[in-house]
Amino acid sequence: MDGEVPDADAVLARVGFDADESVLTRRQAEVLALRERGASQAAIADSLGTSRANISKVESSARENVRKARETVAFAEALGAPVHVEIEPGTDLYDVPDAVYAAADDADVKVPLSAPEVMKRVSDVDEDAVTDREVHSHLLVTVTANDELRVRVGPDEAP
Repeated sequence: MDGEVPDADAVLARVGFDADESVLTRRQAEVLALRERGASQAAIADSLGTSRANISKVESSARENVRKARETVAFAEALGAPVHVEIEPGTDLYDVPDAVYAAADDADVKVPLSAPEVMKRVSDVDEDAVTDREVHSHLLVTVTANDELRVRVGPDEAP
């Protein structure tokens, strides 16, 4: 997108942004919406009458707020999930699916993924969580009542 910036108000209206219900400020939502539509930080800054550095800071804060909101949702889902499996550092990645399947069987919950898919989800949670076949981080695997498997990096030590 060469300097052309869509109308931020129109974009936010189209996607149903409500500042009263969002963790983002209106400006953060504007910047993210415009960046997602290919506008450069410089073009957005010109359009909004501010500096590129300011837009960079707003975008960075917005992305951090989105990350925190996602983590909050994952935490809330984990609270109500019928299946919780803690994977300790040093665990062989190939042992993870059996642990998840066993816990799911105990809770009468279906795991909708094959063993390789479970291992991929675990490996993909964080670039440093698994190398070769060894788990290096404390991981929390949950399966929700809707049969969705979630993997989160947990605290360094389990309680």
